[in-house]
Amino acid sequence: QVQLVESGGGVVQPGGSLRLSCAASGLASDYKIIGWFRQAPGKEREGVACIVDADGSAYYSPSVRGRFTISRNNTKNMVTLQMDTLQPEDTAAYYCAVEVSGRPIVAAMHGKYDHWGQGTQVTVDT
Repeated sequence: QVQLVESGGGVVQPGGSLRLSCAASGLASDYKIIGWFRQAPGKEREGVACIVDADGSAYYSPSVRGRFTISRNNTKNMVTLQMDTLQPEDTAAYYCAVEVSGRPIVAAMHGKYDHWGQGTQVTVDT
């Protein structure tokens, strides 16, 4: 059983911050990559950020680098996405996801994962 439960979405003004959290359990906790992707209405899925389990290295989409920070706890079953200096173009549903089959990082950065949660909405609006 795969479980990924996101929390922390909401509405924020431009320039504001939000922190998303994701709890991974079951088969989802045995991952090779864990990260976040987002999808806005009418747009393609976009990989936002991810962490490689083997060495803990983090990767970011150019659109969020320097504004978002991904991290995980010591037991590797909780991942957070700190989002600062949010802009209207960040508005989307954000999904926590895991890659368990071993596809390369580039797949994750295109939003391609094996499993993902229900998503949480982030809206940046005045």
